[in-house]
Amino acid sequence: MKDINIFCFGFGQVAKNFIKKLNTEQYNINLSATSRNESSKTIFNGINYNNYLFNSEKFDQNLVVKLKEADHILVSIPPENQEDLVVKNFSKFIESSKVKWITYLSATSVYGDHKGEWVNEDSKKKPTSSKGVARLNAENMWTSLEKKNELPIQIFRLSGIYSNEKNILIRLKSRNVKSINKKDHYFSRIHVDDIANILFKSLSKFKSGEIFNISDDKPSPSEEVTLFGAKMLNIKNIEVGEIKNEKLKSFYNDSKKVSNEKVKKFFNYELKFPSYIEGLNYIRDNFI
Repeated sequence: MKDINIFCFGFGQVAKNFIKKLNTEQYNINLSATSRNESSKTIFNGINYNNYLFNSEKFDQNLVVKLKEADHILVSIPPENQEDLVVKNFSKFIESSKVKWITYLSATSVYGDHKGEWVNEDSKKKPTSSKGVARLNAENMWTSLEKKNELPIQIFRLSGIYSNEKNILIRLKSRNVKSINKKDHYFSRIHVDDIANILFKSLSKFKSGEIFNISDDKPSPSEEVTLFGAKMLNIKNIEVGEIKNEKLKSFYNDSKKVSNEKVKKFFNYELKFPSYIEGLNYIRDNFI
């Protein structure tokens, strides 16, 4: 049984699914995480762990000890005020630690709009949204930290995440979805299980300073996915919506197809869900 001492900045669906993967692979897990709420001791997937308060205003000083003891650090919290809060508050502690694996989870919003064309890790970054700009700023902070201190840091740019619990089928069943028809709007997705599997692969094949896209093989218009899901559930007369709120406008400003060739080749990885078709069929058959 392998041991892992991991500190998770943020403990959302990606971090949780990664820990589940480690459990499945029979790792002995020493886990610490952060929360916006008050510090607490809690249990996840049979693992007792400490949840430490950390937000833009304050953090529990006790987390510093656990952070310096960690040999793996996963960062999944978004930037705030165009800054990465982890680098801002903890870079000096990370620099003096014995960590051997740091992963920063970014987003493909850093690419901005490419008019529906393919993008890869070397494509021009021209974010159109404030969130995309913040993500790129955060990436630059982590890259600078890696180069300056020769720290073991990799960056994964995640496409739109769906999971067995959060997906278009659930939204369709609750009637909490409208079909948006925007010509030539392409968007890439990834099932959270594939993210967890690639994170796991990177434990044994790690190259500092690398950046990888994580997306599936089939970038598609959101309308296509919505109508596919509706057909699966035999739901007719999906309401056609307009792009009204700012979040939706920001999403539909960008059209691109995100290439996953680098991550599949580097980690010799075959996607569990190559597209939304396999992913949604699996969810329907096992969870709906």
